[in-house]
Amino acid sequence: MSTSPCITIGAVGSNFEREPLIRPFGFKGGYMSEIWQSVAMLESTSGQRSVGLCSQGVLWSDAHVFAGHSESGGNALMYAMSEWALQQIKGARFANPIELMEAIRPEVYAYGKKITGHLGLRETFALNALVGIDFAAWRLYALENKITNFDELVPPEFRAALAHRHSQVASIPLMAYGISIEELKAAVAAGYFFMKIKIGQPGTQAEMLEKDKARISAIHAAIGDARTPYTASGKLPYYFDANGRYESKETLLRLLDHTKAIGAFEQIALIEEPFPEELEIDIRDIPVRIAADESAHTDRDALKRIQMGYTAIALKPIAKTFSMSLKIARLAHEHGVPCFCADLTVNPILVEWNKSVAARLAPFPGLGLGLVETNGHQNYRNWEIMRSYHPRPHATWARTQRGVFELDADYYGCSGELFAPSSHYDSMFSPTVG
Repeated sequence: MSTSPCITIGAVGSNFEREPLIRPFGFKGGYMSEIWQSVAMLESTSGQRSVGLCSQGVLWSDAHVFAGHSESGGNALMYAMSEWALQQIKGARFANPIELMEAIRPEVYAYGKKITGHLGLRETFALNALVGIDFAAWRLYALENKITNFDELVPPEFRAALAHRHSQVASIPLMAYGISIEELKAAVAAGYFFMKIKIGQPGTQAEMLEKDKARISAIHAAIGDARTPYTASGKLPYYFDANGRYESKETLLRLLDHTKAIGAFEQIALIEEPFPEELEIDIRDIPVRIAADESAHTDRDALKRIQMGYTAIALKPIAKTFSMSLKIARLAHEHGVPCFCADLTVNPILVEWNKSVAARLAPFPGLGLGLVETNGHQNYRNWEIMRSYHPRPHATWARTQRGVFELDADYYGCSGELFAPSSHYDSMFSPTVG
């Protein structure tokens, strides 16, 4: 990575807010009722200060930790890791945020194993705990180097993977277990055309398969004939996310046989993370595009998935750090594997970070545009209040319009206001915090 003058961290701070959900949010066989928004502050010895945000995803990043503690307890463990990491980097010098993250990540991961008592802790849990610190480091790096737009922020060695500038990015809503068919039909009527549908429902493998078959049948009956201008066939693409719930290739193939029987197979754009990552199943003979998500913790893991036959990767700057996502995006680009940006039910400011990456990725196969998932509007009880913390909540590019984000010259000119202050989050830290 290109060298820059070293930055010394003189002071740090952290805080968090608990944001309630509209209803229990179900996936991976579990349910969440709230999401903690943690906030990290870094101040350099030169007097520059930056704030970075993180929406904690305990259930997503390690279901074992989520199941082994109260919901608040699991969140407190992740927050404790963030606070511990901040204290470790106080006084540290770094030339760029990637260097800083590579230095601290193994220590944070080891600390996480210790405080959770879980030697098999998934590395994504540590990455999620570092998200706010990573974004604060990138914003501090921008301030120190007088960088004011996203394209300049991306280091030269990663720019080939983020070389596009889409005028439209598909806005992907999430259809969790509890979303009714009527709500799904309403989303289509509102213009959404690329929807993420959770499969892998609770129960034994046999029970899960039957529930998923019934769910897909109901969905296809409701929206299978809907039309969109964004696909060659004119039909809606189906995006299924199993979150590692399918324990064998045979079970997944039985589900695919069912989709063929009901006429839904040809509309499957991708299936995300069908298998538990520890199984390391070769999937090159599965006749649909399979995407890696939480199993691609790092660029090293992403390479392993590509070698196993995965043909798409869900990037998560908002869950695995922007630093790690740049490395994964570069690897995928070098191997010709398409990427898109998936959500972690993050707050509106983090949506902008995800969107900034999605807007610059190569068009997703079969579509002429990038893809970014955002489901906060479906799940947060106080979503509109959270939107008011955005520097420009009423900008046309800040809201989905008929299933897409319209990204104009104003959007690219201001970089989605990623470098602008947010008075709400900035006010959490006094001038004397240390």
